Amino acid sequence: MDSTFNVLIVGAGEINFGSVEGPWNHASLSLRLERILGPRLRVVGLIDPDAARADVALTSKLASPAASSWKDCKALPSVAAAAGVLALGALPRLAIVGAPPGVRGSDEPGRDLELQLARAFPGCALFVEKPVSSGGAEGCWRVARELAARGTLVGVGYMLRYLKGGREAIAAEGLVVMGTNVRYVMAYEYARKPAWWDKTISGGAIVEQATHFCDLSRYFAGDVHLPSVVAHSVQHHEPPGHLSAKRFDEDPIPAENRLPRLTSATWKYTHGAVGTLTHVIALHGTTYDTELDVYADGYHFKLVDLYSAPTLSIRMPGADDPFETELATFIDVVDGRRPRDAIQSSYADAIGTYELTWAIRRASERAADEYGIAPGAAGDS
Repeated sequence: MDSTFNVLIVGAGEINFGSVEGPWNHASLSLRLERILGPRLRVVGLIDPDAARADVALTSKLASPAASSWKDCKALPSVAAAAGVLALGALPRLAIVGAPPGVRGSDEPGRDLELQLARAFPGCALFVEKPVSSGGAEGCWRVARELAARGTLVGVGYMLRYLKGGREAIAAEGLVVMGTNVRYVMAYEYARKPAWWDKTISGGAIVEQATHFCDLSRYFAGDVHLPSVVAHSVQHHEPPGHLSAKRFDEDPIPAENRLPRLTSATWKYTHGAVGTLTHVIALHGTTYDTELDVYADGYHFKLVDLYSAPTLSIRMPGADDPFETELATFIDVVDGRRPRDAIQSSYADAIGTYELTWAIRRASERAADEYGIAPGAAGDS
């Protein structure tokens, strides 16, 4: 086995280098790469069209204890530029794809980042951030087919699947899941990026944020019968939708593009179980409230505080780090130490979660239209 492990990082923003927003502010993938690979890590390139942002990220790493892993890293504006530079003996084994979903998940030029990488670096594994896109799922399926045809190893960052305990216990007992219930209450005060609040850019709070919990629901109970999805929402212009602690001006965002404050959805799984989701933008400060219930005959599994201190009620509190377990598992597969099926969120499977998030969003918007509470309807405040 080669003593070095070449990594190409795509995106110099918060996914790969950390953020002050939300419970994932400690979830920088670059730090986990350093811990998992140690001195084997060799970051050969950092791709970001924003040269200033890339320079800040790279400068901070060169001043860190892991500087030796970054000393040969080149800041590059595009995949094409990286292909020209890295072909000279620094080909990556793994690309960490932490760019925004608007440039991923399609075969259309400018939104085809995964395909650009797969074509430029055959044999390079791709670790892709969730959700797989912010556009239609049809393009995602075309991407999935090409990546499969090329034999590209791909994993998607649904790290909550790597929490230990619940699914193993269900399997060990031979249980059939009867229902799932997930609750995701966001602390919004420090979510200051206007783009996140515009669902035409980010995909919306369900597609971009609650995607983790939609995915976890599918992980425990299987595929969803998408036509069964029913959803209702509290819209931003309704009295219950007023938010008092926003730290940015939402007014420039067109009314029809603003996020609902609460979305409640139900659905049927293909094997007959029932799922529910409640996503709320409501809390102040920085602490989120997250919870998953799984029901089966004679059993109730409750997983709480999934991001920060995951605790399963049927066993002693754990100290899992699903982010690191996920990334370490993926690197083991890239290294050939574990089989491909150790990757618990494949690209094609992640599209299933993506389709569910869109089904929920569209169902809630249809319901808002039916009840006359869409922006611009009578009673709009």
